[in-house]
Amino acid sequence: MDDPRHAEGPAKNILGIGQRILTTLVGIAETRIRLAVVELEEEKANLFQLLLMLGLTLLFAAFGLMSLLVLIIWAIDPQYRLNAMIATTAVLLLGALIGGIWTMRKARRSTLLRHTRQELAADRTLLEDDKS
Repeated sequence: MDDPRHAEGPAKNILGIGQRILTTLVGIAETRIRLAVVELEEEKANLFQLLLMLGLTLLFAAFGLMSLLVLIIWAIDPQYRLNAMIATTAVLLLGALIGGIWTMRKARRSTLLRHTRQELAADRTLLEDDKS
């Protein structure tokens, strides 16, 4: 009966409440860490895909445009070659601009740990509401 592990009365309630709070906090921390890991893996895959898309786009564009330039230069009369060079330069710059805008839009859509930050904000709100 004198065993301190079998506390009764108000001390038992306080220890039980403390244990429940600690268990809840550990559960919340575990959930948030798992969510962060999942999101980091998704972002890693997304970044790899983005870099692969960018690399392939640049590779294909470079070879295609080099071939196109050679073909255009050979096909045009020498007196019009300057105009053809201006036109191909404009097309190349337009293609580079479109590719850059597409890449930037894809990069902006990706937010690092978005769901984890939302859950942490919700937790903070709940904790602040409990204090009030």
